[in-house]
Amino acid sequence: MIVLVLSVAVHEFGHAIVATWLGDDTPTRQGRVTLNPVAHADPIGTLILPLVFLISTHGASSGFGWGKPVQSQPRNFTRKLRMATGSALVAIAGPMMNLLLGTIVVIVTAILLKQGVVRYGSDAHTGLYFAALMNYTLFFFNLLPIPPLDGGWILQWATPYEHRRTVDKIMVYAPFMFLAVIMIPGVSKIFFIPAHFTMEHVSSAVTAVLGT
Repeated sequence: MIVLVLSVAVHEFGHAIVATWLGDDTPTRQGRVTLNPVAHADPIGTLILPLVFLISTHGASSGFGWGKPVQSQPRNFTRKLRMATGSALVAIAGPMMNLLLGTIVVIVTAILLKQGVVRYGSDAHTGLYFAALMNYTLFFFNLLPIPPLDGGWILQWATPYEHRRTVDKIMVYAPFMFLAVIMIPGVSKIFFIPAHFTMEHVSSAVTAVLGT
């Protein structure tokens, strides 16, 4: 739960800080340009749903969660970018923060193992492993091209204008696709597998550099 809450806060902070850099002061006025988890917590997505997962799995998993969406006004963005491009940058900033945090945790873990501060298989090592894996999972999960996930906004930006009507028709079913991803067993492999693959390769690369 602690890792999830912190990871969600970092994710939403990414949205807020990029929107601010692009010239929109909405996140600042709403107090979202902060790493304080309280500012980004959603009662259902950050607390209730993860608790339900924890209880239903007897503490084995906190499942998924999300934070309170960061609001931004594309019309306030710098005129150096198209509003659609600015919106896409704000959208991808959240997942990229999770990718960055997961990589930082992997690097810190490798250093602690090399220095003998943490031992393989210890509770601390397991906790750090879980923290990294969760952030890589959040990275791939949020890039799924399904609204309201960040990937949905990126898809709309990347879709050529002549095909947007077709995409809009498909997106009518987005809520059902979203529920299918998080509820149907086995479907979650589409982001769990690449998350685990990425973490293992980053960990191997860091270990090789450190000579551990």
